[in-house]
Amino acid sequence: MARRPLWGCSVIKVLDEHERTLAFAEVALGQIRSLRQTAIPRNYEIWYVYATGYNAPLNKIINETLARSGKLTEADLEQIYETYLSHIKTTDRIDKVGARVVGEIDDVVKVLGEALGMTGAYDTSLSDATEKLSSAENRDQVKAIVEALLRSTSEMRETNKALEDRLTLSKNEISNLQQSLEAIRAESLTDPLTGLGNRKYFDRMIGMAVQSALVSGEPLSLLLFDIDHFKSFNDSYGHLTGDQVLRLVGLSLKQTIKGQDITARYGGEEFAVVLPNTAMRQALTVADHIRRAVMAKELKKKSTGEILGRVTISVGVSMLREGDDTDALIERADACLYAAKRNGRNRVICEADPEFAIESHSRVA
Repeated sequence: MARRPLWGCSVIKVLDEHERTLAFAEVALGQIRSLRQTAIPRNYEIWYVYATGYNAPLNKIINETLARSGKLTEADLEQIYETYLSHIKTTDRIDKVGARVVGEIDDVVKVLGEALGMTGAYDTSLSDATEKLSSAENRDQVKAIVEALLRSTSEMRETNKALEDRLTLSKNEISNLQQSLEAIRAESLTDPLTGLGNRKYFDRMIGMAVQSALVSGEPLSLLLFDIDHFKSFNDSYGHLTGDQVLRLVGLSLKQTIKGQDITARYGGEEFAVVLPNTAMRQALTVADHIRRAVMAKELKKKSTGEILGRVTISVGVSMLREGDDTDALIERADACLYAAKRNGRNRVICEADPEFAIESHSRVA
């Protein structure tokens, strides 16, 4: 049954801030209860923002999804969060760091302006001293001129020292802010659950890898793999255990893939590995090594110590061809992945296997 969009928020605007935010919180928790979702911070944030009505695109996609299917799946919630909320946080943080950089530069410009003023005054003092010395008639006059010149020189030295100290502080501060920006950038390209690159990172890196391989003529292979029966882990043991499964696979990838190879969480329970300068035979060896590494790890429920069995993956492997683009490479790897799943799972299939040809033919038909 399709669910109607929630009521508007205009009624609660008349309440004070405390009551208003509590009302938003009640709406958020009410939606989590009615849709029987897990009460994790991500889901609460989605519904809280929905209740405020401040993020119109988020509200629109939620309303459309509920009207179409009457529910929001875990994949829906994850996609909504990644699309409409996570990047906003990153943008806000970048804006704040950027504002601090601009403020620091403004302060430096102000200090430099003051220093230039002092330099001009000192230059005037030197000119005055030169003129007065040329017309000085006795020792006392010369002494007074020299003493004034020494005072001006001392003031100029102090100004230069203060400027040097301020510029050193600014240099350190800007360096720290630059590191903060780099950290935010890295975070924006990282999947928080597994620590691997996220989809944005994957899209960026595979595009660069494909272009490089096409120019150099070196081989390039792509692995796409999917956790077998992942939904059953979530349904049987809960989403926390499902997250543990994802982390386990991520750990296996980190331990297996090194060097120039690119690893990423492609989306949901799907992962991707880009293998530059790697032909099909080598790629198949890497894929099976990953499959065995994942299967070798025993899944244990942290709360009880209960052994839940072993995780398996299905892998599809494609290799870059002359005239290919990124989409074609991904499409063939994806077809190989589905062929592996349709032919028993826990296996590796490449585009040279007969199962791939059957899968491709069935998709076209």
